[in-house]
Amino acid sequence: MRTVTLTYPMPPETAAQWAQPQVVALGQFDGLHLGHVSVIASAVALARKEGVPAAVMTFHPHPKDVMGKGDYEGYLTPQADKQKLLADMGVDILYIVEFNEQLSRVSPQNFVSVMLLPLHVITAVVGFDFRFGYQGEGDAEMLSELGGGAMNVETVPPFLLNGEKVSSSGIRKSLQTGELELANAWFGRFYHLRGMVGHGEKRGRTIGFPTANLQLDDRFVTPAKGVYAVRVFYNDQVLHGVMNVGVKPTFHEGVIAPSFEVHLFDFAGDLYDKHLKVELVSYIRPERKFESIPALIAQIGQDSETAKQLLQQYL
Repeated sequence: MRTVTLTYPMPPETAAQWAQPQVVALGQFDGLHLGHVSVIASAVALARKEGVPAAVMTFHPHPKDVMGKGDYEGYLTPQADKQKLLADMGVDILYIVEFNEQLSRVSPQNFVSVMLLPLHVITAVVGFDFRFGYQGEGDAEMLSELGGGAMNVETVPPFLLNGEKVSSSGIRKSLQTGELELANAWFGRFYHLRGMVGHGEKRGRTIGFPTANLQLDDRFVTPAKGVYAVRVFYNDQVLHGVMNVGVKPTFHEGVIAPSFEVHLFDFAGDLYDKHLKVELVSYIRPERKFESIPALIAQIGQDSETAKQLLQQYL
């Protein structure tokens, strides 16, 4: 998959370089959940049928992040993860449009005439609720009209799971309220975090449960505070463990920023400065303050046994 960064307005030489008959799935696609996958899979299938490249056009940073709307709390699927997932789906070209305040004020007409038609997009594939242009003025019907017969538009219906519409906002809410099973079902995969292992307080080793202190690579959506059964990808290994997301109230008061600490089962290596991908498989319990260190140790032991049982099917 080729990844191409575009700016508005698109320079003529850039348009000339990438102009070719192509099918483009158009949208933010934060999350790449099952609803987004249905849109992109439709575009890939249509492109294969037409014998042209399958492309995705998305925006970065997230428009809500740039516009400071206040209800945006991180990425469900950061850009690096998004690129790998799209490549695995058979996308040939990923266009990443740099989103800034200037682009936020572009009219639907100018967006189509400057960013889509010069690329010779023969079909744009969008979700049922697709909006574009200044203040979301444009929709799929307007996109079709602005295509002027040179660009068709295919609209993909909502993706329903157990009668509910799969959405990024629903996944965010589920992650933040501890409904991990629902979030993972809507994702179609396990939610994961990535980061480097840094030096923490080193308290875990003193109580018999050494932990890797994960420093996140990107601004991920922070899941509910608590203990999770996790799968950890390190080099070519898949390791099992428990992760605590939170402020460690047994030891601290007044801490706001959560830490991400992973205890791996049957692992004794040095993970400092190593990169880990951590999949959240199951939410075990909320974080809470313990009256004593022995009570905390006993609970961690119980959490570990619970996690081992939950992860047994993934051995």
